[in-house]
Amino acid sequence: MNQQGTDGPATPAGPPVSGASVEQWLGWLEAIHPTDIDLGLDRVLVVLRRLFPRRPDARIVTVAGTNGKGTTVTALESILLKSGRAVGAYTSPHLLQYNERVRLNGQDISDAALVSAFEKVEAARRSVSLTYFEFGTLAAFVAFADAGVQDWVLEVGLGGRLDAVNVLDPDFAVISSVDIDHIGFLGDNREVIGFEKAGILRPGIVAVCADTRPPSSVLQQAAAQKVDLKLTGRDYHLSPADAGHVWLDSGGERIRLPAGPLPVQSIAAAAVLSRALVPDLPLEDLQAAVGDVQVPGRFETLHTAPDVIVDVGHNPHAAEWLAGKLDALKAGQRKRILAVYAALADKDIEGVVSAVSTVVDRWYLAGLDIPRGLDECQLAERIGSVALQGEPRLSGSVAEALTLAMNQATPDDIIVVFGSFFTVAQARSELLLDSSSP
Repeated sequence: MNQQGTDGPATPAGPPVSGASVEQWLGWLEAIHPTDIDLGLDRVLVVLRRLFPRRPDARIVTVAGTNGKGTTVTALESILLKSGRAVGAYTSPHLLQYNERVRLNGQDISDAALVSAFEKVEAARRSVSLTYFEFGTLAAFVAFADAGVQDWVLEVGLGGRLDAVNVLDPDFAVISSVDIDHIGFLGDNREVIGFEKAGILRPGIVAVCADTRPPSSVLQQAAAQKVDLKLTGRDYHLSPADAGHVWLDSGGERIRLPAGPLPVQSIAAAAVLSRALVPDLPLEDLQAAVGDVQVPGRFETLHTAPDVIVDVGHNPHAAEWLAGKLDALKAGQRKRILAVYAALADKDIEGVVSAVSTVVDRWYLAGLDIPRGLDECQLAERIGSVALQGEPRLSGSVAEALTLAMNQATPDDIIVVFGSFFTVAQARSELLLDSSSP
């Protein structure tokens, strides 16, 4: 637990006045706590109890994992909506607008509803110091309660055990994957990280672990709490189907799932859990729901001839998955992969670049002009020890690097833009702006 007292330092300035915009609120939230990340549930729990004297009248599904969380949440949301349930989904971070983090029945929350939730959290907060993420998480809870949705599908921000989302006891849970990321907060090995992520489990609930090699720390916690844990390779199985699809065999059913572009293990986990959430949903409706799932920024194609694919992968585990997808596109064809890469300083940059280096034919390194970002020269220095094909091209921004890559690409080439949510957000803004120009 966080050792800081529940009453933190004074807010640097008063909260936004009535009628303030979402942007004004977000600017203020960035300054109300001394650090961006301050893991622990003590402070959040104080404010939660003021907002919700009783547990919210909803089913709560919590999703943790190193990668694949967003896909799992979106797939669950799609399935539950298909069944006729009212659904709230909370994810992070966002790409273009904060409203993307809070969805009500499949739609981004309106500015008015979001500001109203912010105001209610601030009224309950009083002198308790909350981080930007903690404040936003509580605001999502308020928005879901105000909208009266039946199911709350919540993505953990970081880890699990001490993440603000975990202040609510879930009725169902998913652990999408366990790998190494956020070493400074979660530890440097899968067993320790698995322990943190398994902190979302509660006694007797139904849960799914989609990791093909679940750490013993996850299995031990599940066993100790008598969790009904569904494991891939034991309780459900994936096998090839026709082109572009896989079979999911679970509980005596054979379900046809899309094999891409999203992580199929995450889609499968959502499908498996859905049989506990909405057991009467017809099989054809379930297959239709998962077949329609799209997640912006996850192996998303935004341009053709040349193809431009963006992906938010920012750790070696995600980069290995990305490399496999790119290798499949390249296989047997005379295509080149051109990579536009920009990253944050606190990531395993060497591990990420190494994971995709064998499939990339040309590199375009870009600077990120944000507090945690690296400029293009720092990035080039960080990956200097990794063997790359050719000398990387350096640009001051993602937009410049993307323009250079597109100018040098042939129509048959594939350009992949990846490295962080910030990288993808800048690329999406550039490409979507271009596509909307007359």
